[in-house]
Amino acid sequence: MALYLAYLDLGAGSMLLQMLLAGILGLSLTIKTYWRRIARLIRRDKPDDHPADDTASTKNLP
Repeated sequence: MALYLAYLDLGAGSMLLQMLLAGILGLSLTIKTYWRRIARLIRRDKPDDHPADDTASTKNLP
């Protein structure tokens, strides 16, 4: 039977905590950066009720 002794000091624990926090912050920054693209993929496409061309042409009427 093999006996394995492992020792984790405070430096290893703080390194694991730092890696976890860096991963969470990196993921949140990535989501923030690409939020419009992600939302566009998730959201259903709705037809435009008020096209921009119609409002521009009605402003010039006498």
